[in-house]
Amino acid sequence: MCPVMPCLSIDARQADAIFASWLQRGDKPSAGQVRQAVAAAIGAFGYFGCAERVAQEFGDHPETAVTRMRWARAVARETFVDSAPEPGPQADAGVLLAARTRLPAGQASGSREAMA
Repeated sequence: MCPVMPCLSIDARQADAIFASWLQRGDKPSAGQVRQAVAAAIGAFGYFGCAERVAQEFGDHPETAVTRMRWARAVARETFVDSAPEPGPQADAGVLLAARTRLPAGQASGSREAMA
């Protein structure tokens, strides 16, 4: 069985890297310092290593980890606002989605009972 690899957004990866970095909230880091710290954390730990450090900290010190993650997410939003892709027209705009009802167990979608 293959492990499930979560799909992290770029914002989440950046926030995790800030969280795992040497940056401190009281330092009020500049955008350049944040970018450097993110690059250093990702280079040292990798994306999943940063996420593992976040998880470890939430397990060991949940009360302080919440505050640090809020700060890391805010710093990531402020620092990387220019790197976000421009919103464009949605590819599926105007497409209607049809909900399909779940069939009872043992009933195939092509059976006569399903058609009735």
